[in-house]
Amino acid sequence: MKKIVCFGDSNTHGYNSKTMGRFTEEERWTKLLGKYLGEEYDVVEEGLEGRTACFEDPLFEGLCGFNYLYPCIMTHKPVDLLIIMLGTNDVKERFSATPANVAKGMDRLVQKALDTTVAFRERPNVLLICPPPINPGYEKTDIYGEMGDHCVEKSRALAPLYKQVAELKGIHFIDAGSIDGVDMYPYDHMHLSLDAHNNLAKHLAKVIPDMI
Repeated sequence: MKKIVCFGDSNTHGYNSKTMGRFTEEERWTKLLGKYLGEEYDVVEEGLEGRTACFEDPLFEGLCGFNYLYPCIMTHKPVDLLIIMLGTNDVKERFSATPANVAKGMDRLVQKALDTTVAFRERPNVLLICPPPINPGYEKTDIYGEMGDHCVEKSRALAPLYKQVAELKGIHFIDAGSIDGVDMYPYDHMHLSLDAHNNLAKHLAKVIPDMI
């Protein structure tokens, strides 16, 4: 079986902002991706709420993606494709990071994956997905206290910067915000809707076979 590791945050874990719980295995994009790809693929969920690309969170432990990436992919080796979808949490006000700072953190994370050659079956193979941007209106929800100001503008600036990272590193890239039907629930404007999980999975299932 071809192994795909999905390394991300709450939108990979499947946070449901309508219920403040988790989408079921029949609803999460990671599980749906495995369903649509078929029995030849093993899709592994590695989503953690609050995970960043490279920042240490001063309030919660264990959320730095850079520190956990190595043990993660080594645990699941041999890996045929590593999918990274991070960045939403990196725009939190408490990190005081510019979009360029966030992209630099992603650059470091991608390079760490590429350097961990022993984790991959044949060669390092990475798909970088830029998360859909946070929508205006999050400021009027409970999530504002966690995220702070200027998240919309920062998240909207990430896609072209991530694309540059992908081009320089020679990896695959997808802007999830450009996929039809991949949008955020209106309950907090920063977590994928039920339909978005399905639409993201369908899109990925079409393009991933050509990447492996």
